[in-house]
Amino acid sequence: MTMVQDPLRTGIVDPGEDAGGDATIDAVVERRRDLAEGVIELVIRAADRSDLPRWEPGAHVDIVLDDGEIRQYSLCGDPSDRTTYRVAILLENEGRGGSRRIHADLQAGTPLTLKGPRNHFPLHDSPRYLFIAGGIGVTPLIPMMRAVEAAGAEWRFVYGGRNESTMGYVDELREMGDRVTIWPEDANGLIDLDGLLGTAEEGTLVYSCGPEPLLAAVEERCVSWPSGALNIERFTAVDIDTSADTGFEVELAQTGITVQVSAEQTILEVVTDAGVYVPTSCTEGTCGSCETPILEGTAEHRDVVLSPEEQDAQETMMICVSRASCPRLVLDL
Repeated sequence: MTMVQDPLRTGIVDPGEDAGGDATIDAVVERRRDLAEGVIELVIRAADRSDLPRWEPGAHVDIVLDDGEIRQYSLCGDPSDRTTYRVAILLENEGRGGSRRIHADLQAGTPLTLKGPRNHFPLHDSPRYLFIAGGIGVTPLIPMMRAVEAAGAEWRFVYGGRNESTMGYVDELREMGDRVTIWPEDANGLIDLDGLLGTAEEGTLVYSCGPEPLLAAVEERCVSWPSGALNIERFTAVDIDTSADTGFEVELAQTGITVQVSAEQTILEVVTDAGVYVPTSCTEGTCGSCETPILEGTAEHRDVVLSPEEQDAQETMMICVSRASCPRLVLDL
């Protein structure tokens, strides 16, 4: 989820005209290394050694698995390096299996397909920043910190994890100086969020990424901060109670057809069955691929991509999970 400071919509780094978006990239793993306990780093290049699409801090890239399943990983390298992408992948034994297959199958020299990059966690201009990460949530914040350092902004970073052996890039981060605080839980307990966020700081943007308990705690403590100060990215979908779901009608303005969405169906499923192509990836409301403009009606937003302000604006919706909160929607499809 990205909470943005309106009307500012551009980050510090311009992605350029050849930014990836929905680009498909034939790629190969150039290098692999063990980064931390349960975490590997992959350095990936284009198969033909051409320049990769531009990206900006906060962007992620899709790795397409051999059965067509897709997993998203934040880019954590140098945006000025067009020759390679760097991603770090946590082995999630309780996940859907994507990370296990990547850990088992992707070695140096392995060909793979990428999509993107896309950015729903943009870095916005500010004089001061507070970065807070937990575990693998450090990855999108590394290029952000390097960008704000280069821009001359004030910043500090607190990085938590179970213990240092599970925390990637610790040595690299320590080289960035005393603005970085490494906070292993086994030595220090939980991050002191009350001390960090207890007093709202005008002109400071907070960026946070990590496991859901950390993000929920950060959100709770930032309620009193100025609107748009908090910027969060979630890697996983939120739990939604679907027991009260009802059907509704959707008109597809470009296609000229109207479809019925039952309580058990998603808009994406119905429009795909009707022969309308919509780019999609996660189908969980976390990647933003299926974002669709709303022409009429009101959506019940269930994604973790749009900020509360963007959801309230009712201009777009993620049709893989979000529904209508009215009898009829008109979408720009």
